[in-house]
Amino acid sequence: MKAFVLTRYGKKNTVEPVERPVPDLRDDDVLAQIHATSINPLDLKIRNGELKPLLPYKLPLVLGNDLAGIVVKTGPRVRRFAPGDAVYAKPNQDRIGTFAEYLAVDENDVAKKPDNVDMNEAAALPLVGLTAWQALVDKARVRPGQKVLIHAGSGGLGSIAIQLAKHLGATVATTTGTRNVEWVEELGADIVIDYKTTDFATELRDYDLVLDTRGGRTLDRSFQVLKPGGQVISVAGPPEPTFARKFGANRLLVQATRALSFSVRRKAKRRSVSYSFLFMTANGDQLGKLGALVDAGVIQPVIDRVYPFDSTLDALAYVENGRATGKVVVTVAGDHDHP
Repeated sequence: MKAFVLTRYGKKNTVEPVERPVPDLRDDDVLAQIHATSINPLDLKIRNGELKPLLPYKLPLVLGNDLAGIVVKTGPRVRRFAPGDAVYAKPNQDRIGTFAEYLAVDENDVAKKPDNVDMNEAAALPLVGLTAWQALVDKARVRPGQKVLIHAGSGGLGSIAIQLAKHLGATVATTTGTRNVEWVEELGADIVIDYKTTDFATELRDYDLVLDTRGGRTLDRSFQVLKPGGQVISVAGPPEPTFARKFGANRLLVQATRALSFSVRRKAKRRSVSYSFLFMTANGDQLGKLGALVDAGVIQPVIDRVYPFDSTLDALAYVENGRATGKVVVTVAGDHDHP
């Protein structure tokens, strides 16, 4: 099968198309023929080597974190899926590899594809959908009437998080560039801050939650908009020691995260709010719940561009330039024979 493989860490000429054997199945695995995948900032971070301390992958590595496709084979212990099922998934972090024609995935990380979307739309959902779910539902337990600020509302994560937060009954503020203001309002944002003309930190007050997708200065200023007891959940800021321990990091790495996150944690403490880093985990049950919301019309995947599989490197470059509105999808499957 054809796959796009990371041969060494770095930004330039490190990913290339190669022929690989179709993956072997473990007892609890389904083998999916991949019809579509999508590009995430996480793929770029892995490629660049930014996550090496947390995710010590062995190279060469097939990149890719989202898939929609058809089950073509199942392991002997699989009970929930059968050949022919249309599915979507975010594979577990140690078994990524969706920039390929086939992938073996643990059945617990897989869900039936929502009926109301096609393969491209389904492939746009798993990673960002699970991140939004785990931030807003699991961690923050967002309730009706709460105020939530979601940074970068026009991005892949932001566009889904706005829709989910509205469904949970929150008042939603978001930041975006001038050209996307009306568009994020259509997604459901109640208050839209054009970051090119307005400073969100002087406009917003007494928020319960900030979902930070930017890190850096945006993260620093996010503490100012929270009420006491509020929280910042970040997918872009420094991991804190609690996260590192849960992730199974060694003692040195836990110490490193303590140092890296020190100033952010101190800011949070001074303002009587909390800070936590979120690294999404694979979860087929949650994907099932998200799929139900998609089929109910509550959440709509947002796609900026679709590339053919041969142009995966162009798709990566397009996401890297940071201009995507919603997700960038790669269509993988042709009508070729099953293994």
